[in-house]
Amino acid sequence: MTENEAIALFKCLSDKSRLYILKALVVEDMYVERLAERLDLSASTVSFHLKKLTEAGLVTSARTQYYTMYSLKRDVLETSILDLLKEKPDEAAQQEEREAKYRKKVLDAFFQYGKLKSIPAQRKKERIILEVIAQSFAFEKRYTEREVNLIIADFYDDFCTLRRDMISEGLLAREGSVYWRVEER
Repeated sequence: MTENEAIALFKCLSDKSRLYILKALVVEDMYVERLAERLDLSASTVSFHLKKLTEAGLVTSARTQYYTMYSLKRDVLETSILDLLKEKPDEAAQQEEREAKYRKKVLDAFFQYGKLKSIPAQRKKERIILEVIAQSFAFEKRYTEREVNLIIADFYDDFCTLRRDMISEGLLAREGSVYWRVEER
């Protein structure tokens, strides 16, 4: 169930008359006039609420000889609230796509033929650049300062600035003259 479907479901369930209709449909399938009689509501009111319940995916209808019979979609109601909360938000995929496009735009702007053209002034852009450079370091390996400088120099001549920034961003750690790549959190 998508996030928008869950919101529609909860909005639908927030009405007392709709809850009574659902309680009646748990017992048996019914048509509008019978529901209206049972719940002491007008047929038009019941029809209105059934339309809302159908739109929310809680009720289905089937035409018989004379009546449209309404029945409960039990599978929707058997979904736990915890299952709904575990669902990935609809906007998360869009956000990930936007971030991927932004990341690609930054990389295209600052890298040319695998070399860094300049160090970005914005911290967010520099972080993206530093993450790419950090991929050249293995997690389990220890590096000397000279090895770190040579790896970074493949990307950019000012390896001292990039090395310092990678440490301050938590991508590399240092103890004395030994460096290693930090596991991502």
